[in-house]
Amino acid sequence: MTKKWLFGTAALTVASAALAGCSSSDSDGGGSKTLRIAMSSPGEELISVWEDIGKQFESAHEGIKVEFNYQDDDTYQTVGLPNLLSGKNAPDLYFEWAGARLETRIADGYAADITDKLASSGLKDMFSEGSFNGMTFDGKTYMIPTAGDVTNVIFYNKKMFEDNGLQPPTTWDEFLAVSEKLKAAGITPIVAGNKDLWTVGNWAGHLISRVVGEQAYSDALELKIPFNSEDFVKAYGYLQELWDKGYINDSVNALADNEADMMFLNEQAAMHPIGSWLVSTALEETPDLELGYFNLPEIPGGKGDQQSVIGVLNGMVVNKNSELIDEAVAFMKLYSSADNSKKLQAAGAVPITKDGIDESSMSPLAFSLNELLQNATMVVSPPDTGYSIEVANALNTASSEVIGGAKTPEEALAQLDSTIAPLKK
Repeated sequence: MTKKWLFGTAALTVASAALAGCSSSDSDGGGSKTLRIAMSSPGEELISVWEDIGKQFESAHEGIKVEFNYQDDDTYQTVGLPNLLSGKNAPDLYFEWAGARLETRIADGYAADITDKLASSGLKDMFSEGSFNGMTFDGKTYMIPTAGDVTNVIFYNKKMFEDNGLQPPTTWDEFLAVSEKLKAAGITPIVAGNKDLWTVGNWAGHLISRVVGEQAYSDALELKIPFNSEDFVKAYGYLQELWDKGYINDSVNALADNEADMMFLNEQAAMHPIGSWLVSTALEETPDLELGYFNLPEIPGGKGDQQSVIGVLNGMVVNKNSELIDEAVAFMKLYSSADNSKKLQAAGAVPITKDGIDESSMSPLAFSLNELLQNATMVVSPPDTGYSIEVANALNTASSEVIGGAKTPEEALAQLDSTIAPLKK
């Protein structure tokens, strides 16, 4: 089965150690050099694994100190990483999403071409060829893959479904029927936290691609066609229906994503549209809660692949300006080893190296989500990781206005086109 990845082509805190002191090319006075690594915070359990790998690397590489910097995800994605890269003590190795965001780092001169080093080090052989989708441009590879995330499915509370005689829906009409029955039973059908816009943005992006088709979705985000069209209005009509029928929480645009996570995990709603990372939160916070998930239900008459998955590949980029490029690649080879993949998996990650997944020790839900991504025939990129962040923000804003009842689909799309008009060349 051939998997298609839809990536855009448009360009686009808490630290464990302060980024103060000498740059990676300078010694610390004792002849050692510092390999600086930056990322959005992966959570305490994974941080402990990263830092353990750092100690392993230091033991094997005399004269190299490994220093980590972790930031809140939203901060890192917006201003954090750009500030770090342009600062005095820029990271040698940093986390990024594949696709247009990586392409932006390449254009700005912050991503090293590691094609030859991947081959000579043996690191490339640790991954299947498809793992580098969205990481290779003009035949050159600029990223080492670490994970793939399904960025939106609909999680559901199994007990609530069973108590109300419900099955996971496979079509949109079934989804509405499930929501109506839950509402009638006095249960909030769906909870979402869209304060930062990306959560509903991911869900809406997937819905739009299913209705208008993947190419039209991509073309609009790349400013090749307008958003305000009959098909996009139809797509937003499905979001509007959820609000109009009272199937989603009134606080959808006031609630942060982690607040909505906890509402769902505390059984204050039956369904929750969010990404695969919820599994690790659930295991940590509510390990006895029985959760299931279903992919976005099929949309009647949709022009897109009705089995598509919305997801991203991500990984680590070696800074082109680093003087420790070889060391950065060597660190990632150690990170990607079978032994460390087991440690990462135990901490909740889903490694994507060839021998990185041990199903027997993995959460069944996490394994299933990984299989969903790996077996998808079409993987759609979220607006804010596959395309220009300015256009993505405008689309996500429009989505929030529709799902929160502030604007009609026509009004939101007209405003969207007006907002992004200055970006068109």
